[in-house]
Amino acid sequence: MGSSAPPVDETRWVMLDVETSGLDPTRDRLLAIAAIGLQVDWGDKTLNVDIGDSFEVVLQQDQVSSKDNILLHGIGVQQQRDGMAPALALGAFRSFVGQSPLLAFHAAFDQTMIARYARLHLSADLPNPWLDLDHLCAVTFERVKARALDEWLNHFGIRCLVRHQAAADTLAECELLQRIWNKLAPQCACWRDVQSLADQHRWLVRAC
Repeated sequence: MGSSAPPVDETRWVMLDVETSGLDPTRDRLLAIAAIGLQVDWGDKTLNVDIGDSFEVVLQQDQVSSKDNILLHGIGVQQQRDGMAPALALGAFRSFVGQSPLLAFHAAFDQTMIARYARLHLSADLPNPWLDLDHLCAVTFERVKARALDEWLNHFGIRCLVRHQAAADTLAECELLQRIWNKLAPQCACWRDVQSLADQHRWLVRAC
């Protein structure tokens, strides 16, 4: 019999965002990871962002990204050259997330990129479950015609101080989750319920 998946820490979620050298998670390079912990109290049905429980790292690059890419995310040439060695960065990220579930907006991109780097530098994928914040937004506010992160942020009037900067994007995504929490929490009593709710997005007809 194979080993079962490790238990999930349902009271601490981790919201994350990555910056990369391009838009292909199977080929482009991982430049930075930012993450913030969220405390979930299932008894009181509350979710709080814990700014003190945060993580941010720039990965050392042998080849720096293009000028246009640097202008997008603001991680300069020297920052990329002076970053943390990828194996150490991925090890630190693994320690930070522990057994928490991982959330991101359009999470498939982040998941593919991090899994690829974890396999390359840690010789193992992260066992943590992933969830797409976009799917939760879609099933809780199904009448909102939004797909991109900027569209959801604009709908709720959320300001992101520096878009396409991992730490700022992650904080904005945490605020977005808080905005939909009042519709999400009454339908869920545990992490598995949240996953099941997010899965309902596949039956939605989402107008552009």
